[in-house]
This record gives sequence, C-alpha cells and structure tokens, in this order.
Amino acid sequence: MNTSTSKLSATDAGRYRAPALEKGLEILELLAARPEGLSQSEIARALNRTVGEIFRMLNCLVERGYLSIQRPSDRYILTLKLFELANRNSPLEKMLGNALPAMRELAGSIEQSCHLAAIEGGHGVVIAQVDNPGHIGFSVRVGSVIGLSSTASGRVLLAFQTAEDRERLLSRARSDGERLDVDSMTRTLDAIRERGFEEMESTRIRGIRDVSFPVLDHRSSAVAALTVPFIERLDVSDREALARGRELLGRTAATLTASLGGRNGSASC
Repeated sequence: MNTSTSKLSATDAGRYRAPALEKGLEILELLAARPEGLSQSEIARALNRTVGEIFRMLNCLVERGYLSIQRPSDRYILTLKLFELANRNSPLEKMLGNALPAMRELAGSIEQSCHLAAIEGGHGVVIAQVDNPGHIGFSVRVGSVIGLSSTASGRVLLAFQTAEDRERLLSRARSDGERLDVDSMTRTLDAIRERGFEEMESTRIRGIRDVSFPVLDHRSSAVAALTVPFIERLDVSDREALARGRELLGRTAATLTASLGGRNGSASC
C-alpha cells in the first residue's frame, strides 16, 4: 500500500477537522470521567474553552438525550443513551456473529478444531467452539474456565492488555492460587506480544500443541483469543500441517480483528 494515500498528512488532518464534533466529543469524554457531573463553567474551564464556546453544544447534547441537568445544582451529567447505543451492537455479539462462520471455515481448511476464549471474572472462558469436521478431533467445551498464565489462550489474552490491566489480572491469578513468577511471566508475555501469537505444548494433555492468536479492539487490546489445539496426525507431515494451520489461524484472527474495527498492534507470523 502506498503510505502517501493510506495516511492523512498534517495538512490534510487540519483540513478535515470537524471542530463542532470535536467539541461535543470532548464534553462527553470529560463527563464520562466525572460521574458526579460538572457545571457549565466547570466544563468550560476543564476544556480550556469559554462558556460561549460550549453553550450551544451543551444545549444540543441535552436536547438529543446524551446529557441531563441536575437540579438545583445545574450540573450536567451523562444519561444512559451512550450505554444504550453501545448495547444495540454489542462487541461480543458482533464478534461471535462474525467468528463462527470464520471458525467453521478454518476448522474445515486445517482439519482441526478451534475455540475462542475471552476474559470473564479474572479468568479465561471459552465462549465459542467449532469441531473438526473430520472423523477425529479434540475440542474444548464452551463455558470451560482456562488458566490465564498456563494456557496459550490465557497468555495471549494477558499479553495483549494494557500494563495496568495485565498487572491487575496477574494479581488476581495469584490470589486465586495460580503459581507464577510475575517477573518471568511478564517477560514471557512481552515476547508473545512481540511475536504476535503463542505456541506451546498443552499443559494438560500430551500430544496437543496449542497455537493462539489475539482478536484485538481499536486499542490493540485483546478482546478474545482464537486458538487451535493441534493434534499430531500420522497421515500428513506434522510440520507442514502446523505451519499451514498457523498461517490460516493468524489470517482468521486478523479478519475478526478487522471486523471489530480493531488494530493489529504487533507483527504476526
């Protein structure tokens, strides 16, 4: 791709700015961090704008139902409208809707099962699974809880988080009884993030090699991990099958990332 056409120059970025939209978004983002609400003058001061600059925008946001005014303090607070809009198109539901057809195609192409895991309550949970369409296969049941530090899916979910979220999840794992050296695990997770995926022998079942890629959101954080537990077959070259499977798995995860409007934050295989 020609980089001159794929990114806006500084001049173009200035030309295509939408000051009114930016002003409205600044107000919404500010109030999202201030649940107690702010007065008109406090909003103007926080955004380094005059009251006159934000007066019409505040009225518009109130009329459209994004803000309400608390009386008698005259503080502006967010309503639930943004929450309602977000839940009309749940990222998880959207991801699952896109994932299942892609996972079926992947499973058929590589003749292996695959599953999708996400973080729930400080643990990894399998949220979707597709069987190998052939006669022999291995699968992980939907709803299964998986260790974040001891599985390929869990490590990918941890690796592609913000530093704060990763630290919080590792602390939760330790408090829940997982044995781990945080410094060593941090190095492992940094390597996974740099590599773009995890590949490891199963820690539970001999003869299975797990390969996992992240499905990323717009912040390049993992919302899910797409994993194939590869079973060694005697009728095909294990090395060739694994290499092809890894490539197709990475492509499928990248497709799901794109469907969510996500961004790949590191190199893939």
